[in-house]
Amino acid sequence: MLGPRLSRRTSSGARVARRACWLGALALAALGVSAARPVAAQWIDTQTAGVPRKADGTVDMAAPAPRMPDGKPDFSGIWTAGDSNRQKADVASDGNDIGSSRYMSNLGADMPGGLPYQPWLVPIVKERTANLAIDDPHIRCLPDNFLRAYGLPHLLKFVHKPDLLVVLDEMNAGYRQVFTDARPLPDNPNPTWQGYSSAKWSGDTLVVDTIGLRDDTWIDWNGSVLTEKAKVREEIQRPDFGHLLVKVTVDDPKAYTKPWTVTLKQRIVVNAELIDEICLENEQFAKHTGALPPASPK
Repeated sequence: MLGPRLSRRTSSGARVARRACWLGALALAALGVSAARPVAAQWIDTQTAGVPRKADGTVDMAAPAPRMPDGKPDFSGIWTAGDSNRQKADVASDGNDIGSSRYMSNLGADMPGGLPYQPWLVPIVKERTANLAIDDPHIRCLPDNFLRAYGLPHLLKFVHKPDLLVVLDEMNAGYRQVFTDARPLPDNPNPTWQGYSSAKWSGDTLVVDTIGLRDDTWIDWNGSVLTEKAKVREEIQRPDFGHLLVKVTVDDPKAYTKPWTVTLKQRIVVNAELIDEICLENEQFAKHTGALPPASPK
């Protein structure tokens, strides 16, 4: 059956509804509609190979994590936020129950007093929260920073090789490269949306260091940011088949008074594939908000 997955992930109504839960009435008014994608091109309900299963046929989430030929954990797979209230953390997703992380709105939700903003950033975050993130790069169809992507309701596909980890984001066909050969980070990087990432193994933990991010890179709906001074460290583990743990430490003295840490959880997705979700296709947000002038008559 194609119905449930097709209707939720490709119809224009489902797309508007999903964003409505993020931004409320603003998103409903701001976002345009998009035609459904051809079913035959989306690999709907293709069975994922190599999935460990219990006697009842369900996915064995606690089975050992797969490993690469060099013995290191293999992070390959499709992943979704693992702490959404739409999900059961110990049940594999089939792509029909994806939702946003509870950290999506506020990465500092579990920190006493919240994220340790520098004084200049406090009124900016307050304004962005109050105006429902009207200037958010995400709803203007710009790329999502990798830290933010862990919590958004879109699938991430990890393609893991001994010397490279590629992360494919179905939202706007984004990608990230993590070089796992411990190469030195550039001295004077040209800022980019995803920065420059180099990783090395510490036991079964992949330690990823990233620099070179664009200034004012949003990391949650409240408008918290990373700046070009940010150094981000991810400690990624796959404790079993069904889960990833990503411990993130942000050291950004321009935006925050001290380093801070949060652990983001991911849950495996099986029998599904990435589906085109191109925000710029008939995007209407800028026009609705008056950010762009009306088109000139022909």
